Amino acid sequence: MDWLERTAQLRQWSRGGARAPHKPLLLLYALGRFQEDGDGELRYSAVEEDLARLLAEYGPPHRTTPAYPFHHLVSDGVWEVRTDRGPGSPGSGVRDLRETGAAGRLAPELRAALRREPSLLARIARVLLDLHFPPSLHGDLCEAVGLELEPAETGRPSDVRRQRSRRMRDLVLTAYEFRCAFCGYDGRIGAVPVGLEAAHVRWWAFDGPDEVDNGLCLCSLHHKLFDKGVLGVGDGHRVLVSQRFVGHSPAARDHVIALAGRPLLGPQPGTRPVAAAHRDWHTSQVFHGAPRPAGTV
Repeated sequence: MDWLERTAQLRQWSRGGARAPHKPLLLLYALGRFQEDGDGELRYSAVEEDLARLLAEYGPPHRTTPAYPFHHLVSDGVWEVRTDRGPGSPGSGVRDLRETGAAGRLAPELRAALRREPSLLARIARVLLDLHFPPSLHGDLCEAVGLELEPAETGRPSDVRRQRSRRMRDLVLTAYEFRCAFCGYDGRIGAVPVGLEAAHVRWWAFDGPDEVDNGLCLCSLHHKLFDKGVLGVGDGHRVLVSQRFVGHSPAARDHVIALAGRPLLGPQPGTRPVAAAHRDWHTSQVFHGAPRPAGTV
């Protein structure tokens, strides 16, 4: 059985490019717990809070319950659920899962495959990370689910992978004249820019093209906050700052909150700005909450 293919083809609700990372997040969490204890079960009532936190931080802006993937992941053949009554999930209702003592873990065949081939765990994790999340979030997400992966461990086979463009970074940084589109940071060591990155507006994992009009040159801090939904790009190509972001230090006020309503810096004349379709996708699928009014510090 090809577990990488099965992982890459998890059945998910999808419409108009909407994000639905519920099953991938649960599977990553289960892999992290398997790495810690290969025989342990995850009782829903004990892990519900952890899973809800993952969905709030790495899921789409609209709220959902972890009961949904806990029940439905069974249909993909990688997960099993038992209750106090015996095998089988009682349904996707929170009360059903709590009251029946529902517990889940990786399917027996998958657990056996992971024991036979320990490197398979990292490869499955990389598939999930590459398919559903931008690279800027991979390290934080692994830490959040307790996964330890070696940097050299690779993802899925090339026939499942859509290749990224190696020219994307150079094209985007050049278009924005090697400065952060949000704050203007333009640090270099000699002639080499440092701390500047090409951010996809519509994530590459969700068919975002490797084109300049889907990119922003951002400093490392603002790239991370952009991918976490703290920052966005609104009408008129002005910076959005989420009202859910809280920071009382001068650094938080100056480097994040004060950006609200500012126009983007760039791109240079003759270069296409961020396309409205990509901005709209990011606002609906990544940006959290309502934006702060301009000038609120």
